[in-house]
Amino acid sequence: MTLKQEMKHDTGRARKACRASLPAFFAFLFLFQFSWAGSPPLSSDRTIALYNIHSQESAVIEYCSAGAYVPQALSTVDRLMRDPLNGEVKSIDPKLLDLLFELHTKIGASDPFTVICGYRSPQTNAALRARSQGVAEHSLHMEGKAADIRLPGVPLDVLYKAALALKAGGVGYYPKSGFIHVDVGPVRTW
Repeated sequence: MTLKQEMKHDTGRARKACRASLPAFFAFLFLFQFSWAGSPPLSSDRTIALYNIHSQESAVIEYCSAGAYVPQALSTVDRLMRDPLNGEVKSIDPKLLDLLFELHTKIGASDPFTVICGYRSPQTNAALRARSQGVAEHSLHMEGKAADIRLPGVPLDVLYKAALALKAGGVGYYPKSGFIHVDVGPVRTW
């Protein structure tokens, strides 16, 4: 067999191997989409309703349309979840919105989330930390990856247990303060 024939033969074998592995690859992709927190994939259109307890602003925001995040809607979320003390705005991680969307869907609630704290500037975090041991020095609030929330009509322990069941990040329970903390960092609880 000539070198050209060998190369043609090897190419044919490679194509056959690739075709044979395609079903396995697509099966992997199908299963991977269900692996995030053991739940079904999020819908391609996602809307979230939020109420900021400090500014008393509220909005119903379609932040994802046809499977793509909507930049203008994300900017609206960023403003609504701004630092409660100095008004500083930072981008909120869309994964946090996905977590809130999934939590709201899991509970089947109709009221908006009450946001006690979304983004927190380093200055605000330091000020809160000076007053309370419960504030982390490197809080994910400072990265736009955390929110302190409650949901009207839903007992706090029910909201907490539903957030834990998602296994999508950190979940903190603050019954004396009347909120839970959720974030898209490592899975942990306190």
